[in-house]
Amino acid sequence: MEFRLDMIEDKVEFFEAYDLRTLERKVDEQIMNNKALLLQVGSVQHHAAFDPNAGKMLYSAVVHFKVKSRS
Repeated sequence: MEFRLDMIEDKVEFFEAYDLRTLERKVDEQIMNNKALLLQVGSVQHHAAFDPNAGKMLYSAVVHFKVKSRS
């Protein structure tokens, strides 16, 4: 049996919330968690759409984490 550890080089995570403060908190929390995996933010995309079922705006973000450059 072979035991092998591979380093995560890319990771994409999705977040959503009904207010920007909560969305920002979720993203910031995950940024801190991914620092332990030696990942940094590569790019962020964010969107807002009206949720007719809830009657309010729904904010979402996609964050691409990539391995920290060794410079």
